[in-house]
Amino acid sequence: MSSETTSHKPRVAVVFGGRSSEHAVSVVTAGAVLAAIDREKYEVLPIGVTSEGRWVLSADDPERMVFADRRLPSVADLAESAEGAVQLPTDPTSREVVYGEPGSVPKALGEVDVVFPVLHGPYGEDGTIQGLLELSGVPYVGSGVLASAVGMDKEYMKRVFVSYGLPVGPYEVVRPHEWEQGPEGQKGAAARKKIVDFAGEHGWPLFVKPARAGSSMGITKVDDLSGLDEAIEEARRHDPKILVESLLTGREIECGVLEFPDGPRGSLPAEIPPVSDHAFYDFEAKYIDSASGIVPAPLTAEQTAEVQELAVRAFEALSCEGLARVDFFLQDDGRFVINEINTMPGFTPISMYPRMWQETGVSYPELIDLLVQAALRRSTGLR
Repeated sequence: MSSETTSHKPRVAVVFGGRSSEHAVSVVTAGAVLAAIDREKYEVLPIGVTSEGRWVLSADDPERMVFADRRLPSVADLAESAEGAVQLPTDPTSREVVYGEPGSVPKALGEVDVVFPVLHGPYGEDGTIQGLLELSGVPYVGSGVLASAVGMDKEYMKRVFVSYGLPVGPYEVVRPHEWEQGPEGQKGAAARKKIVDFAGEHGWPLFVKPARAGSSMGITKVDDLSGLDEAIEEARRHDPKILVESLLTGREIECGVLEFPDGPRGSLPAEIPPVSDHAFYDFEAKYIDSASGIVPAPLTAEQTAEVQELAVRAFEALSCEGLARVDFFLQDDGRFVINEINTMPGFTPISMYPRMWQETGVSYPELIDLLVQAALRRSTGLR
């Protein structure tokens, strides 16, 4: 700890917001974490990252970090200064965090023992902040650089799962040049042909989505060729590389994975029921309209054990650490198919991850404590 403080409590920097389209979800997640973390056990330093990428000191005010009247919260509204900036250490022998205002002498904020990066999407959940923290030598909650990057990129996530014998649904990848290039008047012809061939094999409708985004951002259900171009452009607003998936019918099942001292375990699973007012479980259904899942999912004991085993296998296939949520389809023939893994799932008050662990016997404050303790046990660097 810093010589300037006699506190024995570990200091946790909760970093949230960020540059991705999931900025608001991250703010809400951080509000829930700040409200639940044990202040008798930990000191807390809230650090927000604006949509432009500036790191700021944030108000420690969970009541302002919520979806209210369909308004999306932002770090800019919580920043203690419009110009001040926070800097993490660049020297791995020091964990001193520094704050500076233009024209003033930087001020030391003390050392940080662990970072809880509740950032979702690119520039946070994809290995970027994890790499920064590795260089800084500061322990952090959650998966490392490789697992975070692979978990964010749905193409390579699926490739790894297939290599480990885990079940995934049919998909196709459209790379930027396939959409951006082509003869005069035929821009994107290669991409369209690839998708039409895929639909010919697997049928319509298809889902067109960003390859590296979450919270159902940028996803469109496409019923025929007429809606394809618009769906591709919507996905490309979030990521130049897109993924096309066939429709998987069946029940949507989710399972949380949590790292305990003796290894990862799966939670009681949840089921996401069909959402009548939405084409699929999109952003508004998840966060604005407060769609509620069924926890625990009405599965047989054998199905529950199977999905827990598959979730832990997926977690270990990507070399995840700390936590993850694995999303499945339970098909009509009884097979589980993995849709995706989230290495930093939402912690909003209505999020499935904390709800599943609550039903499994781990309360929200206990969940945060387990994650912070797991991070404190690990070193940075190769492990």
